[in-house]
Amino acid sequence: MQWNEQNPVVASARRIVERLQQEGFEAYWVGGCVRDALLGLEPKDIDVATSAPPERVQSLFPRNVAVGAHFGVIRVLDGPIQTEVATFRSDGQYLDSRHPVSVTFSTPAADAARRDFTINALFYDPVRGVLHDFTGGRKDLQDRILRAIGDPAERFREDALRLLRAVRLAVVFHLHIEPRTREALATMSQTIRLISAERVREELLRIFTGPRPGEGLRLLEQTGLLAHVLPEVHAMKGVSQPEAFHPEGDVFTHTALALDALLPNPSPTLAFAVLLHDVGKPVTYEMGDRIRFNQHDEAGAEIAGAICRRLRFSNADRGQIVDLIARHMDFINVHRMRPATLRRFLALERFEEHLELHRVDCLASHGDLDNYRHCLEKIEEFARAGAEPVLPPPLINGDVLIAAGYQPGPRMGAILRALREAQLNGEVHSPEEAMAWVRERYPQEVA
Repeated sequence: MQWNEQNPVVASARRIVERLQQEGFEAYWVGGCVRDALLGLEPKDIDVATSAPPERVQSLFPRNVAVGAHFGVIRVLDGPIQTEVATFRSDGQYLDSRHPVSVTFSTPAADAARRDFTINALFYDPVRGVLHDFTGGRKDLQDRILRAIGDPAERFREDALRLLRAVRLAVVFHLHIEPRTREALATMSQTIRLISAERVREELLRIFTGPRPGEGLRLLEQTGLLAHVLPEVHAMKGVSQPEAFHPEGDVFTHTALALDALLPNPSPTLAFAVLLHDVGKPVTYEMGDRIRFNQHDEAGAEIAGAICRRLRFSNADRGQIVDLIARHMDFINVHRMRPATLRRFLALERFEEHLELHRVDCLASHGDLDNYRHCLEKIEEFARAGAEPVLPPPLINGDVLIAAGYQPGPRMGAILRALREAQLNGEVHSPEEAMAWVRERYPQEVA
């Protein structure tokens, strides 16, 4: 197991363990950091588990925050680095599917037994270079198996968010979910409803912005979780599409393939917009001369807005997701758009997300990227024309017209809008041409 000793996070966590051991306490790195190191990945943060009681941890490391002193968790501050140090513990009964009603400080083995999955219950002593494995996590990791510790149903009852975490870990690390664990996932899937919307949203975002998001969607469906966290997406299953445009299959299959086609590390708003871009199809399905989904973009934007409110997205993120879905069919018309209309479209805020949604939408269906390439070519063409932005600033404004003798009011607003359209259509190119254009078409009114 290799650790980058130059990494400040690693160095800080090692110093914490060394100090605790010098004081006679057991202390180890624990959990995801050990799992990641065994997989050859550099950990982003390191958690420490120790026999030292929380008040002793606080006295040894005066710069600290008691983030969960009742549960034995102290956050040690070392410059900008924050390391959570937790006392070995056993948990009492869970009544809210999140927190134990009581904890008892205990041993490393007992501490390992209370954790969620075997691959997350590994302890490593960075001073002696020794791995402690009380649950068989190292072999499960070698065999690519995700296994709940002890009774899977009990682990999921303790914290129902572990249901979604199981999906994420299986997808991210290419793990096969052990049969008893998978059976418990399906049996207890409805208990995810006990978890707050914010915690569900964050776990879903980690699934859909991580590696293999399409596989994440499929696994959510297979385990029964999707019907409880995103019933509107579950409703896509079995909704047929016209084969000429969608040879890949139903709406659910298309959505999973679109997620598969995303470039790595998509923004949360883009990932969720791809997930929900066709959420309006089940409610707009019509069968006439062929299958049609008229105005599914409008219906989808409304449904997506409701989903985002339910999951407590910020207003800004909800607005972007809804806008991406509402506009995703506009790409059909890019070859027919007047230059002014096309410029405005290409100048949409965060247009790169609109473009990426269109790209994966095409790749997940007919595969024709002609409209996508046309947009890229036009962006380059507009940029070459005077090295100006896609949507250049107005050539003149109201102050210029007032100085030229025009009166403020509704007519001036109409003049400026018409001039802007002419500019974007390439009819005028300089302030001088713009002023001449105005004088020719809008002579000053005689008092």
